[in-house]
Amino acid sequence: MSQGLQLDNLACTRGSRQLFGGLSLHIKPGDLLRVRGANGAGKTSLLRMLCGLLLPTDGQVVWRGKPLGVQRDRLGQDLIYLGHAAALKDELSPLENLFDACALNGHIPTPPAALAALQGAGLRGHERTASRRLSQGQRRRSALARLALSQNTPLWILDEPFNALDSAANAWLTRLIEDHLKNAGMVVLTSHQDMPIAAANQVDLTL
Repeated sequence: MSQGLQLDNLACTRGSRQLFGGLSLHIKPGDLLRVRGANGAGKTSLLRMLCGLLLPTDGQVVWRGKPLGVQRDRLGQDLIYLGHAAALKDELSPLENLFDACALNGHIPTPPAALAALQGAGLRGHERTASRRLSQGQRRRSALARLALSQNTPLWILDEPFNALDSAANAWLTRLIEDHLKNAGMVVLTSHQDMPIAAANQVDLTL
């Protein structure tokens, strides 16, 4: 159990309402965890708990054999978390936003690698455009381009990553996720869409 991400009897309460409780899972290298549920069921709250951004009402999250509370810095280096909003700085270009996002994990890509990631995301010709001028789908792809530079980051936690993507972008993102899983990465995602992703082991969790 020293490898991967362990959910140990997790519970989440908002006000007087318990969103979920008694949740225990072990996510190992190569595993995909797909979280489903209605709006308000606690999907985003669960993902934020797995990132250490929200404390559970009960239970704990364990990363590589140790509770999150004693190794937040380590998790920050081992984790990519992308929320359902693109979280771009409007005054910066996709290229500048990508450099900023990678710097948070202590990894600065070379300019050619960053440009290739954005072009792979379908943003050729928009790499240096102010992000406020991008469409919703382009903004989403700009944020997701970070994944193309993060194949060595073991844990990806993605909140509705397929939202606002066209069919070509869906296929591109699916390939990135599948390649990450094949390289013994771990992926936790929420999705209202039933995107087919090849995984050695997929766990479906409905809240």
